[in-house]
Amino acid sequence: MKKVIAGLFAAALSFAAPQTATAAGSAIELPSYEWSFEGVFGSYDKASLQRGFQVYQGVCASCHSLDYISFRNLADLGFSEDEIKAIAVDYTVQDGPNDDGEMFDRAGLPSDAFPAPFSNAKEAAASNGGKAPPDLSLMAKARVGGPNYIKALLVGYEEAPSGFDVGQGNYNKYFPGHVIAMANPLFDDAVEYADGTPATVEQMAGDVSNFLMWTAEPKLEDRKGTGVFVMIFLIFFTLIMYAAKRKAWADVH
Repeated sequence: MKKVIAGLFAAALSFAAPQTATAAGSAIELPSYEWSFEGVFGSYDKASLQRGFQVYQGVCASCHSLDYISFRNLADLGFSEDEIKAIAVDYTVQDGPNDDGEMFDRAGLPSDAFPAPFSNAKEAAASNGGKAPPDLSLMAKARVGGPNYIKALLVGYEEAPSGFDVGQGNYNKYFPGHVIAMANPLFDDAVEYADGTPATVEQMAGDVSNFLMWTAEPKLEDRKGTGVFVMIFLIFFTLIMYAAKRKAWADVH
């Protein structure tokens, strides 16, 4: 019986645990960082999510889209309705057509998705050395290692070793092949955190990785809550069935 219960909890842990991996296409071992959302009872650090959103806004949004997130989703980060409206109105959104059949620009609304920084992929590629920057909405799920990979990448910029030719790229010790087209996006105090947290490269990399984990899996906390409930139900159901079995077979034995 103990083995059954242990097995059920082990299964729950295996589904909830973050993926341990190396960078795709290389033998580079990624650092393993601590995240508040790890484990069966893990949850998002909302203060970190808000700081990560600031990093996205101040550093990433000029090149990377966030196609699957709407302004109203920021309520999950702890922003109030008025704060969300204030954030949305700072963006310009294309709408239409109007009565004349023309598209027009207007201020953003909470119901709008985040506008992409470029009109199309070709414009994005032309503005970034021939390759369009990827959308970040699902990046924490699209890359092996998830948030560990994102944070490691952001802190992994270094001077190339002697004799290592990066060509037109940049050296990054955690990127497969070590040559990445994207220049180092982070430097100390690149943003001014609203809560006064010192904006070091390490801090910003962790916060934006946390934020991108949320964009990739905004219902993680709900999923874990449901999973825990299901596991508790299965454990009690197993105990009841075991007791019923013993009672039913008591006379036989």
